[in-house]
Amino acid sequence: MRKPQLLIFLGLLLCAMAGKAQTITSPNKNIVLKFALNDKGTPTYELTYKNKPVIKTSKLGLETKDVPSFIEGFTISDTRQSTFDETWSPVMGEQKNIRNHYNELLVTLTQKAVDNRMLNIRFRVFDDGLGFRYEFPSQKNLNYFIIKEEHTQFAMAGDHKAFWLPGDFDTQEYNTTTSNLSEIRGKMKAAVTPNVSQTTFSPTGVQTPLMMKSKDGLYINLHEAALVDYSCMSLNLDDKNMVFESFLTPDAIGDKGYMQAPTQSPWRTVIVSDKAGDILTSKLVYNLNEPTKYKDVSWIKPVKYIGVWWEMITGKSTWAYTDAENIQLGVTDYSKLKPNGKHGATTEHVKEYIDFAAKNGFDAVLVEGWNVGWEDWFGKTKDYVFDFVTPYPDFDVKELHRYAESKGVKIIMHHETSGSVRNYERHLDTAYKFMVENGYNAVKSGYVGNMIPRGEHHYGQWLVNHYLYAVTQAAKYKIMVNAHEAIRPTGLNRTYPNLMANEAARGMEYESFGGNNPDHLTILPFTRQIGGPMDYTPGIFQTKISAYNPQNTSFVHTTLTKQLALYVTMYSPLQMAADLPETYNKFMDAFQFIKDVAVDWDDTWVIEAEPGDYITMARKAKGKNEWYVGAITDENPRTATIKFDYLPKGKNYIATIYADGKDASYDKNPQSYTIRTMKVNSKTVLKQWLASSGGAAISIKEDTKN
Repeated sequence: MRKPQLLIFLGLLLCAMAGKAQTITSPNKNIVLKFALNDKGTPTYELTYKNKPVIKTSKLGLETKDVPSFIEGFTISDTRQSTFDETWSPVMGEQKNIRNHYNELLVTLTQKAVDNRMLNIRFRVFDDGLGFRYEFPSQKNLNYFIIKEEHTQFAMAGDHKAFWLPGDFDTQEYNTTTSNLSEIRGKMKAAVTPNVSQTTFSPTGVQTPLMMKSKDGLYINLHEAALVDYSCMSLNLDDKNMVFESFLTPDAIGDKGYMQAPTQSPWRTVIVSDKAGDILTSKLVYNLNEPTKYKDVSWIKPVKYIGVWWEMITGKSTWAYTDAENIQLGVTDYSKLKPNGKHGATTEHVKEYIDFAAKNGFDAVLVEGWNVGWEDWFGKTKDYVFDFVTPYPDFDVKELHRYAESKGVKIIMHHETSGSVRNYERHLDTAYKFMVENGYNAVKSGYVGNMIPRGEHHYGQWLVNHYLYAVTQAAKYKIMVNAHEAIRPTGLNRTYPNLMANEAARGMEYESFGGNNPDHLTILPFTRQIGGPMDYTPGIFQTKISAYNPQNTSFVHTTLTKQLALYVTMYSPLQMAADLPETYNKFMDAFQFIKDVAVDWDDTWVIEAEPGDYITMARKAKGKNEWYVGAITDENPRTATIKFDYLPKGKNYIATIYADGKDASYDKNPQSYTIRTMKVNSKTVLKQWLASSGGAAISIKEDTKN
């Protein structure tokens, strides 16, 4: 062979090697990832599950504003494969131990035309799915850069059934719409319902976690993990080709990320199985987060609480001490103002809640509306509203600290930021010190309204950084955080376990604002809860809101026993019994389940599940020989098949079953229920009827007489 021909041959060989496909499988071989460069040098990947296509060939890359983009012109300069297998124990969780087992492919790409600039893409393939991220290593040709858009594609293999929320930079508080992907455009207008702060971006834009089901029976979930110093990702659908592409939340001037190498993106995640229950038990998102940053986690504990909250949501009482007109006239000395007579957070009233909590074994009482400023802020964009330390005249901080401590009960602090993040950060350390001085070790924060700085969005990089700053600062004071209206979770509570829970979805409060759809709670565990626990605030027994506020005709779209079942199906280490003590006192036999049910677990089993239709789940209480079962359904009554094969073999147990009455339904007779006991063992199979939007809750304890 002549020398010029040899050189041409070697050059072609190197080019072929540079774009050669790389393949990696999951540990159990069911999932196969293929990576390659196309003819333009653009990174691509595809994913299959048991030989069925999950993600067809999809492009990867980022468009930048101030430096050449990371989209094409790449060659593969190195690939490395490795295996990782560990078992770790969360501080709190649905399982005592979590296995983190994956095969990894690390691809190093070089853009020769951009001074040999490098980009790494790291893939981790688990038995239940895929995680991948972009990594920008330290190099002389890359320092600061601005992201204009991330162009990560997820090419779907068909017109899947999807459970979706409108893409929005400021709220997740929508009812889920169920439709085929091709129908999203036509249903978007009806899906976008009013909210105090919202910014949609596309007629086919949706949020993550996005749950789908293919025509050939695959359950597919798209989300992200370890969202740190980066904008939240939504998905924009090309509905002609069924291709999703990442769509990042912009800042006030339209930029989508300010980066400095070395750095990386969050993980992009694909969870897949032919069993719906596997999606519910997947810990892929958690496994892609780092271990806890804290050396001491002894102060982080599960909490079961009640609170002065639902009576305000329903309109029975108010957050505000006086009328707004006084504040508008410039009067700020609250001791000289006439109370409105409906203020909920008074010293004596909070004591009643403390008494109820102590009597029934609850850990804490949440109190909202205790601090000055509630009269004049909602729906406005004001920089300064709250200082987070000044109580109303009828709320005695010191006396309530003394009283709660004498009863063995904590009070949970409430910080409503009114969207003014700049103001909250000014006051944050002072507010946390105030909490420590007065015996508070947990805070519920809120971010209602448009953001200040003006133009920023709830899910942009600036706010993502703020939420984590609030959590890490709280840890310095040994304070646990429950954030409402904040970013949807991405598994960060593994790394920062004092992030106890988030709202980040349409919660129970909307039952007082017109109602949630009956299928809502059969979907949230497949979507919102993929990234972390939700403070849904269950336990509403008085389902007619007019019983508390005659002017409010809304009603809760569940039966009473479905409310009980939520303590099992909606995981949170911070669980509220949200109704009023006066109501619970009328239903103490049913309330017993809430008193008994655990909030921290050794193990979890999905007995049966179908997103949008039903969920039946069992859990074992942490460190106890107690099991709890929750079964829920949508608007369609059904008979749940409940197995007990997770119980230790050869032993008998007593099951207390809280079930819908024969005449129960969520809209006509929601408070009809029965309570019965029966002996069960690992071989027992129970057929349990569930009413329309109904449920069943079961507590299982050892039969000490046998």
